[in-house]
Amino acid sequence: MDTRERIVEAAAALLAREGADQLSIRDVCAAAGVGAPTVYHHFGDKQGLLDAVVAHGFERYIATKRAEVATADPLADLRSGWDAHTGFATANPAFYALMYGTVRPGRQPPAAAEAMAMLEAVLRRVEQTVGLRLPVPEAARLVLAANVGVALALVTEPAMPGAEALSARAREAAIEAIVPPRRDDRDRPLSAAEEAVLEEWLRRRR
Repeated sequence: MDTRERIVEAAAALLAREGADQLSIRDVCAAAGVGAPTVYHHFGDKQGLLDAVVAHGFERYIATKRAEVATADPLADLRSGWDAHTGFATANPAFYALMYGTVRPGRQPPAAAEAMAMLEAVLRRVEQTVGLRLPVPEAARLVLAANVGVALALVTEPAMPGAEALSARAREAAIEAIVPPRRDDRDRPLSAAEEAVLEEWLRRRR
């Protein structure tokens, strides 16, 4: 491990334990066994160090994505990818809060772009099997925005009641927004509740 990598690893460990607000150059130097001039030489300032830690966090996340094995069911893979994203956030809250909660306009680590490319690849398979309501890039941005929003909510409030159910409901809502209904869903008879809503709508239209 070279000096730069050792500093990033030390900062990442401190971040996971203490959070970004408590991270100090002095503590990073002590943990990495280097002097402050060495940190400034490699990163310029604390923000530069935090940027490097964010890139490190994305690399850790993308490593889990690269390990995923595609199945014959792209919708199942899409759901699995959502759950893996949320799981990474809740398992690494300090990293995730820095990665997505303190973004800098126009700055995106290469690993973030790779993660988006992986999501688009899954969505292209979904498009080929069941279709999409939106072009793949738009569908990917919608799914990612929803996934990040839920993940940040869970990181912000880890003891939130029904957290797992919230993530699942948001996941299914996002999928419903981008995937057209199945033919058997379109042809099924209306439920009693749906009939009541339809009757009320027709009554108001008269």
